[in-house]
Amino acid sequence: MKLNQYIDHTLLKATATTKDIEKLCNEAKQFNFKAVCVNSCYVNLAAKELKNHKILVAAVVGFPLGAMATASKVAEAKKCIEDGADEIDMVLNIGFLKSGLHKRVEKDISEVKKAIGNHTLKVILETCYLTDEEITLASSIAVKANADYIKTSTGFGTGNATPSAIKLMKTVVGEKAKIKASGGIRDRKTALLYVNLGVDRIGTSSGVAIVTKNTEADEYSY
Repeated sequence: MKLNQYIDHTLLKATATTKDIEKLCNEAKQFNFKAVCVNSCYVNLAAKELKNHKILVAAVVGFPLGAMATASKVAEAKKCIEDGADEIDMVLNIGFLKSGLHKRVEKDISEVKKAIGNHTLKVILETCYLTDEEITLASSIAVKANADYIKTSTGFGTGNATPSAIKLMKTVVGEKAKIKASGGIRDRKTALLYVNLGVDRIGTSSGVAIVTKNTEADEYSY
């Protein structure tokens, strides 16, 4: 198993500078991570830094609350693709889900997917705010809306990825979509736990520590 090829090397802090993004990309090249994941303003920079490399550029959309208007998410997603993003990690509208507005949640996702065409769409459920029933429902809606991945967390909520959430998500999506675990994954043991549960991606800012077996990791892991 090449654990590095599961990792979306991530930096989404509000204080991230251009030098920080350049460092992120250099680390991704050094350790051959699957992707880097950045805020939309840094997509162009990341794409330039990773030009002629196989490392993907993922961009977050509607982040971190998911409460933006669908048109805003669509516009942001389109801009990210224009700037060189290969993948979009969008946040599901959690408030709509909890309001029972399931069709609007589905439309929110499907409109972004239509906008980015064949590019990969990951939908962040933010499982820390959801009941088991809501996790199941959100997973089902995301798959119905043609999401390629469902993802646990933003890293900015009240909780992180959990094995129980992954298992619930897996029972719903089966082989219809892939799963990304993110939030609180700071060491190799935890990363391997999620890989063994069947996830296809790990979102983390501690990718270097994970692949070098270093127990010292960043304070935050998204």
